[in-house]
Amino acid sequence: MSNNQIQYFAKLESHNPFGSVKDRAAYWMIKDAEEKGRLKKNHTIIIEPTSGNTGIALAGIASLLGYEVEIVIPEKASEETKKIIAKLGAKIYETSDDLCPKVGAGTDQSIALATSIASSRPDKYYSPNQYSNEANFLGHYRGTGPEIWKQTEGKITHFFTGVGTGGTITGIGTYLKEKNPNIMIIGCQPQKDHLIQGWRNFEESAKPDLYLRREKIVDDWAHVSNQEAFSVVKEVFEKDGMLISPSSAAVYACMKKYKIDSQACVVGIFADDGRKFKSVYAKQQIMSENEFDTALKNAKHLSNIAYL
Repeated sequence: MSNNQIQYFAKLESHNPFGSVKDRAAYWMIKDAEEKGRLKKNHTIIIEPTSGNTGIALAGIASLLGYEVEIVIPEKASEETKKIIAKLGAKIYETSDDLCPKVGAGTDQSIALATSIASSRPDKYYSPNQYSNEANFLGHYRGTGPEIWKQTEGKITHFFTGVGTGGTITGIGTYLKEKNPNIMIIGCQPQKDHLIQGWRNFEESAKPDLYLRREKIVDDWAHVSNQEAFSVVKEVFEKDGMLISPSSAAVYACMKKYKIDSQACVVGIFADDGRKFKSVYAKQQIMSENEFDTALKNAKHLSNIAYL
């Protein structure tokens, strides 16, 4: 997409093996734990709190590598997400906290439960803790960031992404700033009591440790409401033939509304596609189930991912 002298690009992370940007963090956290001797095949159980994509990625990658996985997930996560995690062989615990946790400084119910289980059996359980694990940052600093720089031939001027753990924005942002300090790193912030799975609003939710270590890398924020995010889902499908997720729609909405006055190359992370959100879109009256099925059948740019 282009607008006069401004070019807009979406990085489609749904093309990773298990369908999202979180494949990167999951893989790096598992390999880091193996190198440090924290994991033993056919013995260690990996347990992790997640709102969805990290759980899918961990369940898929860990099962291929010979580890059991238990996932602690908010009950408000989409039913499709929970079914995928279960299909990949992980055990699921549901908690009642919102998608944007509000229970204390970084200790929402999902994190608290996972931490409690892991600490009670350190011989058996290992929690990567994506909210503070440096391997999450490194996956993007050494992987996604260099990819974006190469794919734009170093022309990128603005980068947009949502913030959940902070690994994506700080990892990519740190790398890009090292290449060109003038690149603008823009965080996308949802409204309070939002419906964007995987994101946090920092007015009602604590900033994760991983984000806090490098929060100065973020130059500016774009704010997006539920209505703004969901309103572009159909627009993108009708215009580009893409079935996108709520978080991808939210990034797109932020990119559209953010004022840029000069020539620019703008990149946004589309963390996953829309396949897991049939029930969410129906509930929010974005698409009926029949409309969703038709969109899914006709959608372009959908990759073949491992759990389908």
